Amino acid sequence: MSDLYLPPCCTALSDHWPLPRALPGTQLISTQFDPARLATGDFERCGITVVNGVAKRQTEYLAGRLCAREALRRVTGTAAVPAIGADRAPQWPAEVSGSITHGSGWAGAMVAHASAWRGLGLDVERRLAPARAERLAGEILTPGELQQLQGLRAEQRAWRISLSFSFKESLFKALYPQVLRRFYFQDAELLSCHADGSARLRLLIELSGDWPAGSELDGQFVEFDGHLLSLVAIPA
Repeated sequence: MSDLYLPPCCTALSDHWPLPRALPGTQLISTQFDPARLATGDFERCGITVVNGVAKRQTEYLAGRLCAREALRRVTGTAAVPAIGADRAPQWPAEVSGSITHGSGWAGAMVAHASAWRGLGLDVERRLAPARAERLAGEILTPGELQQLQGLRAEQRAWRISLSFSFKESLFKALYPQVLRRFYFQDAELLSCHADGSARLRLLIELSGDWPAGSELDGQFVEFDGHLLSLVAIPA
């Protein structure tokens, strides 16, 4: 029953690929969720260990794990649920790379064989309102990124700050399992983003021998229903 049960708080799982460029060998599963429809016993019926927290926290966790389980089933043949590590990161099987994201009623998980992709970072964010974006800009952006905002209108600035936030979250998810070292918003920068959904990022600190300061990575993004979805995928 646990493999088949879909709680009323989640829409049917979708394998629609919303990003501009497909990645060979990857599986992206998503759902929309509504915390108001979370029912007592949903975790048990899904076969997923319950987490503490308010309904929003519980529902987004449940939705993300359901997506991850289905993505793993499609890639490996085994419908496993990633546990939470001591560092709070999802614990993926050794042979795969994966990433989970959730926010503002949308959850998704991406999985691929580690032999094809050694790092995946997926992040969804609600686009920041201009006033909030300006308050957060100094935390999120490097001096170089702040410079790039000059001359932009308030809405354009908020969009760029929101996208930078999302990409830095994706970059962390893609690299942390490899380096097992925390790094922060000021330790990387979004060099460019283009209308075709492509982007380029750069590390500003050394994380490991494989990832020195100055390392550049490609990303891609899409906007839908007021959300920004970003992806950083590192080939094996």
